[in-house]
Amino acid sequence: MHLVITNANESFIKVQCDESVAWELRDAFSFRPPGFQFVPSYKQKLWDGYLRLFNPLTRQIYRGLSSQVIEWINKRGYTYEYDGEDLDNSFSVEEANEFIDQLNPKHKPRDYQVNAFVHAIRSKRRIVISPTGSGKSLLLYLVCNYLLKQGKRGLLIVPRAALVEQMHSDFHDYSTVNGKDMEKYCHRVYSGRDKVTEKPICISTWQSLYKMPKEYFEQFDYVICDEVHQAQAKALTDILSKCTKASYRLGVTGTLSGAKAHEWQLIGLFGQIYRATSSAELMKKKQLAELTIKCLLLKYSEEECQYMKSASYQDEIEYIVSNKERNNFICNLALSLEGNTLLLFNYVEKHGKVLHEMLQQKVKNGRKVFFIHGGTDVEDRESIRRIIEKEHNAIIVGSIGVLSTGTNIVALNNVIFASPSKSKIRNLQSIGRGLRVSETKQSATLFDIADDFSWKARENFTLKHFFERIKTYSEEKFNFKIYKISMKD
Repeated sequence: MHLVITNANESFIKVQCDESVAWELRDAFSFRPPGFQFVPSYKQKLWDGYLRLFNPLTRQIYRGLSSQVIEWINKRGYTYEYDGEDLDNSFSVEEANEFIDQLNPKHKPRDYQVNAFVHAIRSKRRIVISPTGSGKSLLLYLVCNYLLKQGKRGLLIVPRAALVEQMHSDFHDYSTVNGKDMEKYCHRVYSGRDKVTEKPICISTWQSLYKMPKEYFEQFDYVICDEVHQAQAKALTDILSKCTKASYRLGVTGTLSGAKAHEWQLIGLFGQIYRATSSAELMKKKQLAELTIKCLLLKYSEEECQYMKSASYQDEIEYIVSNKERNNFICNLALSLEGNTLLLFNYVEKHGKVLHEMLQQKVKNGRKVFFIHGGTDVEDRESIRRIIEKEHNAIIVGSIGVLSTGTNIVALNNVIFASPSKSKIRNLQSIGRGLRVSETKQSATLFDIADDFSWKARENFTLKHFFERIKTYSEEKFNFKIYKISMKD
């Protein structure tokens, strides 16, 4: 069996093959993502739970999966022909450093940032994994300016409006010593702002652009996605599929979920994975704050455990966030800590507001308490962030959904997980909030609060999620210790 692979455009390859082989490819590139059984369309039997990356009718699949397709062909004993990718293997580390010297950014890139920059330009398609606090925005600044010099127009996608402003602010900050006014080159798009611009770099949320026609995206020679692990959302995949002329593609993130379905989808959209560095390596080099994790395992009374033995996951969450003794414990913990403290919650009305109000009642000596959630205006969030950078003993009660991703607060000494979470990505991102070093901070402490309602041999849901977090801490080589605390008294 002989297959012919051609580049349909910059988003897809086309595999010319017999119909039987096309259906083989469909099955080979079909995956069930985690949690598929909870999706309404699956429950209603409108979807079988599979993500299918190869379309047997159009014979197309994401271009980034060309290597995986070829590997599959070889395993089947078939033959193929493919012209391959137009790579830029001539771009060297020496050339990269020469460009960086000419650009003269405010912060000198570290070796791993330079290497990631080289890989991104050489391959034209790459997913770069680099932990929170490692300077991903500087990498994006280098790539954008290099491609700008080549006369290329680009789209830089971020998850939220606040991050549009922050990315623009970071780009401006990097340019303060070289006289380059990034305002001339960067256009910002989010709710209520014009989507059309002559400026060569468009920084936008994906929510602002997903309804734009295909023709809009054909102007871009490259597309970059920050926090690329979120790119499995259909609206975002549709945007990336429409960027049919974007020959350079770069996705950056601190971590991926580990689910094959999501990983292959991202590889298809952006290219192969490149791991720039790790948190452990950066801590070793003193480039990230030394992290201590204190796991506070709350053990409840026998009566409470028996009461909760048949509780559903949602019932358990409701009980936890509404527990006055638990909330009081969390607030007292925050008040006992020295330095700026970030208290992360998951539910605004049920938990965040409760903790904020309780802290306001307890706080003394003029200590400042801030409250940030999804309803906080972009301008207010940025204003609060800047205020916090000048504080030394503030408490920030913040939503995990808003503050776990992208928001840079350098002057954080402590992070408290007030709400249980089972997301590996979100947990690592939240940890990253406290890992940035400053002149006054070389270490940080995470307090992971977990709840033990185990009854006989049964382990409660959030306790199992805690064990998953422990597994992650071990994998990342973090320094952690478990402290058992009785809630009976």
